[in-house]
Amino acid sequence: MAGQGQGNPAVVGLAGFGITTLLLQFHNLGWCGTGVVFCAAIIVGGAAQFIAGLQEFKCGNNFGYSAFTVFGAFWIALGMIWLILDLQATQNTFIGTHLKITPSDIGIFLLAFTLYAAIMWVASLRISGMMAFTFTTLIIGFVGLDLAFLAGMKWLVPVVAVDLIVCSLCAWYMMAHIIFLQVFGRDLLPVGSPWISTGQAAHDASGGASPEPSEA
Repeated sequence: MAGQGQGNPAVVGLAGFGITTLLLQFHNLGWCGTGVVFCAAIIVGGAAQFIAGLQEFKCGNNFGYSAFTVFGAFWIALGMIWLILDLQATQNTFIGTHLKITPSDIGIFLLAFTLYAAIMWVASLRISGMMAFTFTTLIIGFVGLDLAFLAGMKWLVPVVAVDLIVCSLCAWYMMAHIIFLQVFGRDLLPVGSPWISTGQAAHDASGGASPEPSEA
């Protein structure tokens, strides 16, 4: 089917995020090994999502540009962390002191992305209900992983896995929303209103003279 105009890179970014997040949680629940997760982290959640983020730059979407590019880089970095962990565990490894990674290092790595996700969560409240819910589950998952790695609360990992499975499915829901809207010509999967609306505040600040521009 030939499309008209420019495609929406979010359908790739959301798919990559959802697939890789889902696979990692399958591993955390003991359903699969890390090999397939590593491959998906580098190619699907990493490269594909990163490229989608760069395409969002061309669309002028700063939220998508930041989210997809940064989380794409997150997956690539996480894959590299797993690789270094395996290499440093081998005999006669070339991994020296500067590259050595400890569990607490992983916790700090996750904490940094938790803080970034918190910023994006605030912005998501203004986009749609589903986007806000997705980032809420993402924040909960990050905080749970922070506690697991930094506070030794490993019992949280299965709980976090269930939460992040919900997060990944929400990402796929938004992906399907965009695709179905174009294919079927109507909104089969509504994403809900933003949790925070600034329309009235903007209207009051402008004295009611300039209405907000409508979406295309």
